[in-house]
Amino acid sequence: MAFGQRMQILRQRRGMSRPVLAGFLGKSPSWVKQVERGEIQVPKLPTLLHIAELLRVGNLADLTGDQTLHIDLFIGPGHPRLAAVRAAVDAFPFTGDREAPSMRHLRRRLDRAWAARHEAANHREVVGALLPDLIRDAQLAVRQADSALDRRAAQAVLSEVYSLSQFFIAYQPDSALLWRVAERGMVTAHDSEDPHAVGVAAWLTAQAHRDSGPAHFDAADSVTREALRYLEPHLPDAGNDVLAIAGALQFEAGYTAARRGENGTAWGWWDKAEKTATKLPAGYFHPVTSFSRAIMGAHAVTVAVELHQGGESVRQAARADKATIKSRPRRARHRIEEARGYQLDGQPDVALATLDKAFEAAAETIRYNGYARRIVLEETEAKHPERRRRASELAVKLGLLAA
Repeated sequence: MAFGQRMQILRQRRGMSRPVLAGFLGKSPSWVKQVERGEIQVPKLPTLLHIAELLRVGNLADLTGDQTLHIDLFIGPGHPRLAAVRAAVDAFPFTGDREAPSMRHLRRRLDRAWAARHEAANHREVVGALLPDLIRDAQLAVRQADSALDRRAAQAVLSEVYSLSQFFIAYQPDSALLWRVAERGMVTAHDSEDPHAVGVAAWLTAQAHRDSGPAHFDAADSVTREALRYLEPHLPDAGNDVLAIAGALQFEAGYTAARRGENGTAWGWWDKAEKTATKLPAGYFHPVTSFSRAIMGAHAVTVAVELHQGGESVRQAARADKATIKSRPRRARHRIEEARGYQLDGQPDVALATLDKAFEAAAETIRYNGYARRIVLEETEAKHPERRRRASELAVKLGLLAA
């Protein structure tokens, strides 16, 4: 098929009209129509990348039909430790020739692994090294539990291990593994009857659905709202961790609404999440989701960016920078969202400078982020020589271009 035909099919699958796509691109509906009919030439790379992002095309070749443009926009490179993590997940042995570690020992190891994820710039490398043994030992603890109470406690820990695994596997070239881990996390969380474990597993499962594209937005909403309904009776007497996962789920509902372009609904859920955040201690920081008072500014940037509100995202970015985000990968993610906002607002130089900050905070976060990759690749084609040079240098750091 010609490029225009591919673009039209992908646009219709996305449920997006020509005027809406044209508005996001800063073009006229007639321009979109002419491109789809093949009446004008294929757009240049910066516009191609923008179209691919708007239509949630994972591989640029799917849009262009040109296999020489094989660029995975939303899938990062396979990490060297992915094979070992996959082997531990897939093995799932039924017998054990050794005694499982105590729950106290497993809990300490898991807590250290979460801390390492938040503190290390090379967090995928650190977590990838810890996961295989954690997965095997947590599975063993469930199988060797002596009582129903012990088994539920072990399942809560195993569910959280799967949640940590999902962070590692995300945006890597093995979507089937991601879904296996997400589903196992939900099953073990339900079996544990632990509200916090259920909330964390639902939070990650909703993200997996949403990141799979518009056809899965309803599933993301269903998981999020069912989890919130389940947690509601527990909230009056809940500790900080359960309260925080409820707030994180409220924001997830807003995030999905923003992806749909539902302005009022998105900000309405953000307001609910902020009210929940104010109930938490000032210095509190959720060990999995990073939910806290400090994160709400970053969440506001994300909502504005997903709604394609360039000016609003820049205003929210200015406010959010007053707060300190403890987690390095979450801080890097926030910088990427800020960069998207600056790009939307017509400030590409500031966007590149902000991506440099993301790289400094956590190189492995930006290396696996499709939005960051799209901005960098787009600016390597910029007409401004200095901007093109800076973008090319960052592209080399990210492994998008050869040195």
